[in-house]
Amino acid sequence: MMHISAFDSYRLRKSPIHLLNARIKVIITVLFILSNVLLPDGAWLAFLGSWLFILAISAFSRLGIGYAFKRSFVALPFALVALTTLFSVPGPALTTLHLASWQLVVTEPGLVRFLTILLRSWLSVQMAILLVATTQFPDVLHALRHLYVPGVLVSIISFMYRYLFVLSDEALRLLRARESRSARAVGPKSPLSVAREAHQAGNLAGQLFLRSYERSDRIYNAMQARGYYGTLFTLHPHQMQAKDWLIGAIGLALLAMLQLVGHFLP
Repeated sequence: MMHISAFDSYRLRKSPIHLLNARIKVIITVLFILSNVLLPDGAWLAFLGSWLFILAISAFSRLGIGYAFKRSFVALPFALVALTTLFSVPGPALTTLHLASWQLVVTEPGLVRFLTILLRSWLSVQMAILLVATTQFPDVLHALRHLYVPGVLVSIISFMYRYLFVLSDEALRLLRARESRSARAVGPKSPLSVAREAHQAGNLAGQLFLRSYERSDRIYNAMQARGYYGTLFTLHPHQMQAKDWLIGAIGLALLAMLQLVGHFLP
């Protein structure tokens, strides 16, 4: 029995976005991220339009306009690696930071580029969150296959997703077995107890690796015995309908408008 569901972010709703063909949602998501990348630095009006685009999708999906907003901030710390752009981009100086013997000059173009990178990352993560919240992961995989993504890559992603739950459940069983057979240390931790816990964690990781390796061998033999040759079949036809083409065309037109706004309006 699986206990880990943190990897599945799908939220069941009866909405037009949920009923939309997965191929259209994947294409719009990829093109939206690409559109953010192609927007010039400081195109604030275009970035505002991109955010309104996300809010509209959130409203139509009946997830609430704050669903992706609240969950997107987890990615902002990773975008802080762009802090160096504050000092590395030449231009008019805004301020000078004194760090020990260093003098770091914050430039105006550097600040604009840093804020632009933050916005690109923040908006792209929100769009990806909406994709996985409105599309079941098997439908995403079938969409990738229909979009001619290499079959080997799709198979690797599908097996990785499927057995993340199994490995997480196996890790929980190992931790529960350790807790039931050993006493937990009480009081302040000494260097010796920390070293002992690290040694136990290494043993657990080794056991999990061996069990995973043995399980993968059994699964491979079982799937070959059942006629698996790299393609997962489904009873769902995944056929494009007229509404899918219409919504996809509207989405592409809106993204094109964002590019026009970003490149030709101040």
